Amino acid sequence: MKRYAFLLLLPVLLLSCADGTAQMENATNTGISTPDEVKAEHTDAPANSDAEFADALTDKVFQNYLHLRTALVNGDAGEAATVAGNLAESFGPERAGLKELAAQLAATDDLAAQRKTFATLTPELEPLLTEGLTGGTIYKLHCPMAFDGAGADWFSEVAEVRNPFFGQEMLTCGNVSQEITR
Repeated sequence: MKRYAFLLLLPVLLLSCADGTAQMENATNTGISTPDEVKAEHTDAPANSDAEFADALTDKVFQNYLHLRTALVNGDAGEAATVAGNLAESFGPERAGLKELAAQLAATDDLAAQRKTFATLTPELEPLLTEGLTGGTIYKLHCPMAFDGAGADWFSEVAEVRNPFFGQEMLTCGNVSQEITR
């Protein structure tokens, strides 16, 4: 009796193995990300921020700023220009200086020039971001080696260092200089 039950189950087992092999081949054909590809996807993906701001405009500015920072980390001058243009549109006449800096960054595809303008934009944005923060945390990071040792700051939604001034050349150069929590 047991022998007959086994013989009845044998075709089911064989079909199950055949399907598993086909699924494995299909997964291989579809592709599995290498560790470098996973790392690149992580760099591209915006992190979730717990920061809350007093108004929608400041939140929009912060989100555009984070997107701009990520584009600079990735060395994508075209994306940085596009996002800087969006950032410039966020500012009205009462923030003409910020609008001008963002427009200047948007007007060039020169990555070095964009990074220099970003270094100027960040401290100009600081009062808007720090005074507008009503909940959560933002991080101010500092790279002492940027611009021939002059150093430069940037803001992030996480404490993890992803350097917008050197990108992949020195991705983790820098440290958290201030944790701003409300």
